[in-house]
Amino acid sequence: MQENDLSARPIRVLVGKPGLDGHDRGAKVIARALRDSGMEVIYTGIRQSPQMIAQAASQEDVDVIGMSILSGAHLEILPEIMSLLKDQGMDDVIVVVGGIIPEVDRQPLKDLGIAEVFGPGTTTGSIVEFIQEKIKERAEA
Repeated sequence: MQENDLSARPIRVLVGKPGLDGHDRGAKVIARALRDSGMEVIYTGIRQSPQMIAQAASQEDVDVIGMSILSGAHLEILPEIMSLLKDQGMDDVIVVVGGIIPEVDRQPLKDLGIAEVFGPGTTTGSIVEFIQEKIKERAEA
């Protein structure tokens, strides 16, 4: 995230579907909700590799990366993405994930630096509020 005043521009969010999962309805719903709340959304589409997501996040200079994973491969894919982001000096980007992620796997993902894990039934409004609050915290830090 750039050190410029975030209030002067929309929050930039990359929404991606890493792995082989082809079900993207939820990701599109979230992307629309973020856009409708005033955020600038870059949707990368389905079947994105960790490298593709990290590269797109870097090229688009995003503040937030939101990923949807339904495949069960979250413990394989997300650590790789977090490592790539760190290697690119992007470890200040807020990363959130949603999908079918067992409760037992949520803390290990947070330990990797993922800010939040959203499960089924999470409202779009609560996701928007979470992102806005995290951005506000970063701006005040």
